Formats: sequence, C-alpha cells, structure tokens
Amino acid sequence: MLLSEGQRSDCKGAALILPVLPRTKVLLGDKGHDADWLRQALADLNITACIPSKANRKIQIPHDAALYRRRHKIEIMFGRLKDWRRIHTRYDRCAHTFMSAITLAATVIFWL
Repeated sequence: MLLSEGQRSDCKGAALILPVLPRTKVLLGDKGHDADWLRQALADLNITACIPSKANRKIQIPHDAALYRRRHKIEIMFGRLKDWRRIHTRYDRCAHTFMSAITLAATVIFWL
C-alpha cells in the first residue's frame, strides 16, 4: 500500500507502484492515468490498460467500456472510507498515523 501527497498526480503515483505490482491481466484506471509512458510500461509487463483517453488527446485510444464500468466498485470503496470524518478531512499530520486510520476504517467497513 502506498500513501502519497494529495498534490501528486495520479501518473506519478502509478510510477511508484509499477515495480511492485502483483501479477494481473488488466489495470483499470481513470483519465488521470492516461499517459503514453504508463501505457507502455504496462504493456512491457503484459498488462492490458483499461484507461479512457483524456478529452484533449488528439488520437483517442479505445478501451473496454464494459470492463471499465466495474470501476464503480473502487469508487464506492473510496466513498465509504471518506464517510469517516477523520479520513475525509485528514486530521492527522503524520503519514503513518493517517495510514493507521485508513487501515482501521477499512477493517471496520469490511466487517460491517
């Protein structure tokens, strides 16, 4: 699990996890992950990128729309985490304390 700064772009955060990415066939990402270098890095790892193209991309790259619809489960999970006020407003200054709060909230959400 990786915790990055809130101001860091999605692509830069993805670059940090590429070396430790578990074996997978497809990676679902939002438009914030639409970068040629990221698509190439995933292709080098034999991972299919299911990432819609940004609106300003000159040549739109097709993606599997039916598979991309499953991404709502990820968004629901983040929404449930943000129901916890401490996480939503990030009261904790230290990264390890904030990660502990996320872990605790995820555990409680899982058991409910």
